[in-house]
Amino acid sequence: MGSSTDCSSDSDSDMSESEMDDYVEKFYKKMQNGSCSVKASDETYICPYCPKKRKRDFQYKDLLQHATGVGKSGSEKRSLADKAKHLALAKYLETDLAAGPSKPAGESNLTSGYDRDELFVWPWKGIVVNLPTQFRDGKHVGRSGSELRDQLTLRGFNPTRVMPLWNYKGHSGNAIVEFNKDWPGFTNAMSFERAYEAEHRGRKDWLKTDDPGSDLYAWVARAEDYNSPGIIGEHLRRIGDLKTISEIVDEEARKTSKLVSNLNNVIEMKNRHLKEMEHKVNETSVSLSNLMGETERLHQSYNEELKKIQASTRDHFKKIFNDHEKLKTQVESEKKDLEARRELLEKREAINETERKRLAEEIEQNTMRNCSLDLAAMEQKKADENVLKLAEDQKKQKEELHKKILLLESQLDAKQALELEIEQLRGALNVMKHVGDDGDAEILKKMEDIFSTLREKEGELEDLEALNQALVIKERKSNDELQDARKELIAGLKDMSGRSHIGVKRMGELDNKPFLEAMKRKYITEEAGEKASELCSLWEEYLRDPDWHPFRIIHVNGTTQEEIKEEDEKLKELKIELGEEVFKAVSTALLEVNEYNPSGRPPKCVFSGGGGGGGGCGVLAVDAA
Repeated sequence: MGSSTDCSSDSDSDMSESEMDDYVEKFYKKMQNGSCSVKASDETYICPYCPKKRKRDFQYKDLLQHATGVGKSGSEKRSLADKAKHLALAKYLETDLAAGPSKPAGESNLTSGYDRDELFVWPWKGIVVNLPTQFRDGKHVGRSGSELRDQLTLRGFNPTRVMPLWNYKGHSGNAIVEFNKDWPGFTNAMSFERAYEAEHRGRKDWLKTDDPGSDLYAWVARAEDYNSPGIIGEHLRRIGDLKTISEIVDEEARKTSKLVSNLNNVIEMKNRHLKEMEHKVNETSVSLSNLMGETERLHQSYNEELKKIQASTRDHFKKIFNDHEKLKTQVESEKKDLEARRELLEKREAINETERKRLAEEIEQNTMRNCSLDLAAMEQKKADENVLKLAEDQKKQKEELHKKILLLESQLDAKQALELEIEQLRGALNVMKHVGDDGDAEILKKMEDIFSTLREKEGELEDLEALNQALVIKERKSNDELQDARKELIAGLKDMSGRSHIGVKRMGELDNKPFLEAMKRKYITEEAGEKASELCSLWEEYLRDPDWHPFRIIHVNGTTQEEIKEEDEKLKELKIELGEEVFKAVSTALLEVNEYNPSGRPPKCVFSGGGGGGGGCGVLAVDAA
């Protein structure tokens, strides 16, 4: 026979699937001619086409399962030539070495010397007669089956059970000895029979003796016992069948063949399941890739929208500043006019005393008016400075919040990418587990590398989540500090409102009057106030919820704007139950909150200010939460 190395070196990488059957037949004939060695010993086999395997020795059924699995594998790692060789090996094992798996190890030796066509009771049974009995309480009693089994076990016969036979008179003095159903059980049964025959206490001795005495007689149950009348024959016919050794061997061969077929079917099912899993992994990867692309597009759209909002804010503050400059110019012009009138009055002073007195009074009045204008101008200047300072602070705060949002988004993208990579590693690991290693050291090392990489990625994910949590805590702390500063600013501006034309309004605060009117239509006056307060508190909670965003984006003159989405479920129910006025109150509060603070959603204070003599005003929104 040729060596297995010669077999494994014979391959054809250019084989096509149409030539598969020809190559299977080619390698099968090589093994028939003895060119490839399969047997390692009388009981072990080797795969001549897997020389690098660490596990070289197989049992017959294991080698057949290996050859069939590789030959029918759908994996692209196996070449067509490799599959053809293993299919040829499976055919050689099933056709030329079929006797190998059908006979257990040593079966031919165990059954040698016996007539293979002789009928035995199957499963193997032994018969013991002349068991001693005693007549007690109107019935015959005797030894238990467990005592006799222990006695036979000590003699090396290894029975599985001993069943004494009873009839209406009690213990019959007979027993059935059961042995294992395999060939070692047959060996024990025949040893049991030969031992009693050697002591002249076998079946023939029992039939010939007239005075058996107290000795036990025993033998292996055969056809004549199975068909005999009496309690022994009835019991054997109830628990066993008659079979020859040849029939038992053939039946085991059929069972083994069926087992091999079932194992082949299981392998095919596993391969199909593996393909389905690979397909699902690929679909999941494509879906995650699409999701990452959509996230990137949303991020880009968000940045563009933020730039538009910042540009609009800058234009708004620029307009406010220009309006205040116009007011200052108007005040200076009026002041110059008053000075000119004063000079004209001084020139006319010499006309008459009465005119001089009137002129003096008018001058005094003008002087007082000028003082008021100076004070108003100073107040206006202070208000302008406060507005510019507050606008600058708000701009810096928005920039810092934008940086934090970008940082959190980048960390979220990194976290999602890391989770995607972990899922891909887990998918690859599951594919490795279902493919099986077949003892391949390279695949085992690859799986260990994937395990190690997966643990590292999971550790990175935990670190990233910890960093993200720390940033969130830091942001909340900064936000609390910012809120404290804004409260102090609001208190200061409220103090100034008594000395200048500066008002405070809470933007996004819900008007409770429509709620009260709606409740008065449903309840009596005493209950209406309480019901209105409860309902108003509920809708204030809804307004503070950043997850509720009943808006839609529309395009007007090339710019994007947001308007109330009236088909929102909450708003639709509110309009139906409480009417148009309550709906308008909630819509107004929503628009104000969305305009001045779309991220945090608490109500805000709006300050308006103007000079004493100019009539202009400016609006500034700051958090009042």
